[in-house]
Amino acid sequence: MTDPRKQAKKASEEAEEVAEESAMKPLEEVQEQVEQVVKEAEEPVVGKPLDEVLGQAERAYAAYMEAERQVARAYKDNERQVARAYKRAEQQAKNTCDEAIRQALKIREEAIGQALKAREEAITQAEKAYKKGKERAERACEASIEEAWKKREETAEQAWQLREETIEQAWSIYSKLSK
Repeated sequence: MTDPRKQAKKASEEAEEVAEESAMKPLEEVQEQVEQVVKEAEEPVVGKPLDEVLGQAERAYAAYMEAERQVARAYKDNERQVARAYKRAEQQAKNTCDEAIRQALKIREEAIGQALKAREEAITQAEKAYKKGKERAERACEASIEEAWKKREETAEQAWQLREETIEQAWSIYSKLSK
């Protein structure tokens, strides 16, 4: 992307160049006309009647006034051109700024989307890991309970067997004593 300030500056410089060219053109024409009238007015008055001299003076004054009007028009034209160039530069800067904002919002939305996707994947993986861990713990618990039951039964059986042997011995001792 281009820098909006650089674009505005470039457009402003272009407007100034156009304004200077358009202002210089009428000024050169006006200067030529004024120089021509001045030359006519500077011609020797010797032998010319007063009416002719007054006519030259009036023409010189009229040319001067016309030159002044042309200069004023040139300045107004220049001002309008500069204003248009400024508006173009301002609009271009606005458009560039709007586009930069649109791009930034688009990038933000994409980044948020990716982050949400990564979050969902992480949650899914965490849930899977939790389920696996829970299943392992359940299996380990069941295995431990089963082992404990087996040992209990074995111990109870051994204790029963020991009881039986002890009772049998006791009866056998009693039966030997009672005979």
